[in-house]
Amino acid sequence: MAGIAIGCPPPSAGLSRKAAIVGVAESDYGADYAAQRAKAPGWVAPSPETLAPEVFAAALADAGLAREDIDGLACGFLYGGPTPEEMAGMLGIRPRHTMAVLGLQRGSLPQVCAAIAEGKADTIAVITAVASRSLGRVFGNYSGDGGASATYYYFNPWGWTSQGAHWGLSWQHYLHAHGHKESDLGVVPVQLRANAMLTDNAVMRTPLTIADYLASRYIVKPLRLLDMCLVNDGATCLIVQRADLARDAAKVPVAVAGWGSAAVTENKLDALVRRHLADEFAESGRQALAMAGLEHSAVGHLEGYDASSFHLVNHVEGHGFAKPGTALSAWAAGEFAPAGRVPVNTAGGMLSGSYQHGWSQVVEVVRQLRHECGARQTPGLEVAMTSVGETDMVHPVLFTRGL
Repeated sequence: MAGIAIGCPPPSAGLSRKAAIVGVAESDYGADYAAQRAKAPGWVAPSPETLAPEVFAAALADAGLAREDIDGLACGFLYGGPTPEEMAGMLGIRPRHTMAVLGLQRGSLPQVCAAIAEGKADTIAVITAVASRSLGRVFGNYSGDGGASATYYYFNPWGWTSQGAHWGLSWQHYLHAHGHKESDLGVVPVQLRANAMLTDNAVMRTPLTIADYLASRYIVKPLRLLDMCLVNDGATCLIVQRADLARDAAKVPVAVAGWGSAAVTENKLDALVRRHLADEFAESGRQALAMAGLEHSAVGHLEGYDASSFHLVNHVEGHGFAKPGTALSAWAAGEFAPAGRVPVNTAGGMLSGSYQHGWSQVVEVVRQLRHECGARQTPGLEVAMTSVGETDMVHPVLFTRGL
């Protein structure tokens, strides 16, 4: 039976490293983006039904596994798609356990690891796909029929109509509180574009300068177009396996070592705009490190949910990789570049790489921990973190190289 897995299971040392990722794949985001824009004669828009089989086959090849080795299937189609049972038929597999997970990488991977620890399956393929751009999906101006909860920010009295407005107000507060100017934020999209230029399937690979950044139009002042995440089509697949089996994997296994979760319980406006979710970042990170049995200093790479460039600043400071008010100076000094002190969003993140709701960033972490990333490789990496931070909650996951 399929079950919807939305929440993150409580962090527990007993679940640490019980499962590992042994195979990964993702679609060619850049090629699909270009094809959608060109709409040449004969072009057919991608869909979860066409994207998922492609990445599943590629992930199997990456893992050195056959279809019959897959006894679990988890599917996350954020904007609609087939059921896990229907997808299993399309993929030609007969899993003994299926589950529908949230298409946003918020608690979904821990849910899969928990299912493996409970003996529901030994090897689970986790497939996510969206066709946001081809569907003409836009972000902003929510009116109640776009799938957002009626209790979410969009419907509160202050009248915000998109997350861009949240990050804009938050950046405005930070800018004045720490003595920055608008151009200072440009170092983030410029660095992520440089990272994307080293990533073959990234959407945006044209060089970007601070002058280009300042020339881009405002979306929600003081945030510009180049501060906002992409809208693109794409799919990812992770092959997650029981730890004892993963030790014999074709490539270096990447263990899921720890996770955490913390949410704002009151005064969301103050939490996001004034505190920049500092308490939620700190608490969720503490949980993840405790579960993994790791010190903060062990984490050598961060993939943060960059819905906007400024929110990535929140991730870096909130998770303790820079002191409050100092992240932009550290970016300008190259501390978060691929060869820097703590590389951040090395495949280009959601600003230039792809917007896969956090899943492509897990793929990047796996490849980084396998030491497969070439010119954008984090030297000697052993421990990495992904973090999905929304407007009122934070969900980090810690990964380690090998078992």
